[in-house]
Amino acid sequence: MANSWKPEVIADGSGQWCSNALRFATEREALENARDLSYRWICVRDYRATESDDQPTHRWDDNGLGRL
Repeated sequence: MANSWKPEVIADGSGQWCSNALRFATEREALENARDLSYRWICVRDYRATESDDQPTHRWDDNGLGRL
């Protein structure tokens, strides 16, 4: 079972998924963060949320991104 969820994007023609250090407690939070990133970066081709063994570091809610 995953400890957290990480947002991932494909941001170029390579087809490789990339992530950053943000980890969320729920899949929904990670997916919403990735979707938000896709709105701000014009080159994002796809986004998703994947499981991570890392501990959650951030939250995503109606106010946006916040540290835990």
